[in-house]
Amino acid sequence: MCGTCGCGDENNIKYSIPGKNLENKKEEHKHDHEHGHTHSHEIQLEMDVLSSNNLVAERNRGFFEALNIKALNLVSSPGSGKTSLLERTIKEIGKEINFYIVEGDQQTTNDADRIASAGAPVIQINTGNGCHLDAEMINTAVKQLKPENNSMLMIENVGNLVCPSMFDLGESKRVVIISTTEGEDKPIKYPPMFESSQLCIINKTDLLPYLDFDMEKLKDYAKRVNHHLEFIEVSAKTGEGMDKWYEWLRQNNK
Repeated sequence: MCGTCGCGDENNIKYSIPGKNLENKKEEHKHDHEHGHTHSHEIQLEMDVLSSNNLVAERNRGFFEALNIKALNLVSSPGSGKTSLLERTIKEIGKEINFYIVEGDQQTTNDADRIASAGAPVIQINTGNGCHLDAEMINTAVKQLKPENNSMLMIENVGNLVCPSMFDLGESKRVVIISTTEGEDKPIKYPPMFESSQLCIINKTDLLPYLDFDMEKLKDYAKRVNHHLEFIEVSAKTGEGMDKWYEWLRQNNK
């Protein structure tokens, strides 16, 4: 179980590539578990877990840089539209940018199947009880996915605005996605996620006429947390604003 948030069991992690049979080996659990119940032990365990993760993240980052792979960590709460955004992106500019996708969910290969149908190589990580991806999972998944040089790796993290903010995966940039159905106060409710991101995609703008949602208030809240944060407003359903997202991807794929 993860010492930072109490989630997960490494023996239950599964990797799946649509159409292929992968050997899902049980990895030795590398978290050092303390069984004391003092506050100091809990803090030390969390520091050990994050330190170990960060070492692997740096190895991932070095690998990506050596092969000129741009890795993006897509984070959000459940239902923000991450998979729909990826599907449309792959279909519309997949011939221009060589995408590889890592899908993170607790169970099912539903999202990986959707991405494979859209036309991109994909691997699904099922985290079992885990509520986030970590650097070791990405390291294992990338070895099986085998992205080519000069490609873009899109990591769709488990839907959760809390735990994924703590785990560096070795990404080049972190993209937080929020939908208009979630309300404007998400940035001040979950500040570490917005503070650690470089881009905020505001999805489902097609629903704005039917919602009591203040776009400027959302941006103001987010700027209070991270004044460097960029914003792109899109509708993955209608395509509105997607050209700005594609231009951002082109700029960050150089």
